[in-house]
Amino acid sequence: MAIIIKTPKEIEILREGGKRLATVLYKVRDIVKPGISTWELDEYAEKLIKDTGDYPAFLNYKPEGADFAYPASLCISVNNEVVHGIPKKEKILQEGDIVSLDLGLRHHGLFTDMAITVPVGEVSNSSLKLMKITEEALQTGIDAARGGNRIGDIGSAIENFVRRHKYGIVEVLSGHGVGKEIHEDPYIPNFGKANTGAKLVPGMVIAIEPMLNNGTKNVILDKDGYTFRTADSKRSAHFEHTILITEGEPEILTKI
Repeated sequence: MAIIIKTPKEIEILREGGKRLATVLYKVRDIVKPGISTWELDEYAEKLIKDTGDYPAFLNYKPEGADFAYPASLCISVNNEVVHGIPKKEKILQEGDIVSLDLGLRHHGLFTDMAITVPVGEVSNSSLKLMKITEEALQTGIDAARGGNRIGDIGSAIENFVRRHKYGIVEVLSGHGVGKEIHEDPYIPNFGKANTGAKLVPGMVIAIEPMLNNGTKNVILDKDGYTFRTADSKRSAHFEHTILITEGEPEILTKI
């Protein structure tokens, strides 16, 4: 698959879709509390999306190599789960948990993608710092995503920022192009060498999504075929925005 440059009309659709996605995700964030099930969060996200005439991008999406399609609208990953956790009625959030909410939306046939990690009630200072640094790593990557730079500049900026905080950067999962499909070229690692990789061209739409672990960078795939967990069972955080590459500063599309 080649890198797809979006037309001005497509960018307008993605801009509106991104705004709708951010609105939904922040509404879901606002009901996170001890005692709520991940199933309830998923049901709420799906209803909010469908009520506006859009469609959840992940629902029934079957990635390459998967044995079955993803059965929910919202990926919900708790504590040592890194990404792609499947919502369940029996999975109840507890005081002190941290939870990643990863959501995609299809608006007029085009896709945007976004993730945040939020606390459940009062959480430890260690967890607060992990979430803060992961969100700052995302912004660092976005700042490097300027027209004329290269994919490696994004990963290099994230890696150099994270290194001094001594978190594990998940390497087997990455950011990606997005728009016509949920996942498009290019592949955008959260580590790398500056001035390497494909050139960033105005009109490209990409999702940047650092995943940082409190310990090892290594992850294992759960027997459910979707959920990635930290190999040492320590906590992980995940933040993601869909952005538009321009001649200057990138534009965050997944914002209100």
